[in-house]
Amino acid sequence: MSTLKRTSMALDAESLDTLEQLSRSWDVSKAEVIRRALRSSKEADDNAKPPRRTPLEALMWLRENGISREEAEAFKAEIGAERMARRDPWERHAAP
Repeated sequence: MSTLKRTSMALDAESLDTLEQLSRSWDVSKAEVIRRALRSSKEADDNAKPPRRTPLEALMWLRENGISREEAEAFKAEIGAERMARRDPWERHAAP
């Protein structure tokens, strides 16, 4: 068993009520409710992250799953149009 450390925190009334309800429902301490919630949140976060790839793996993935040249050109044109639209009207005439 790992060493436990005390901590304090401020919770709003709704969070305190939820903590109390879960503690009674699960028949565990409030600290155990928080530990379980943290473990569950960490697992969900870890599962939501994309896997880390080496540069070579990333290149291979892009070759297999990347967008077509036409899609890339359309995206580039769309971004260029958005940037031009955000420019100061006086700058639009000065630079191509």
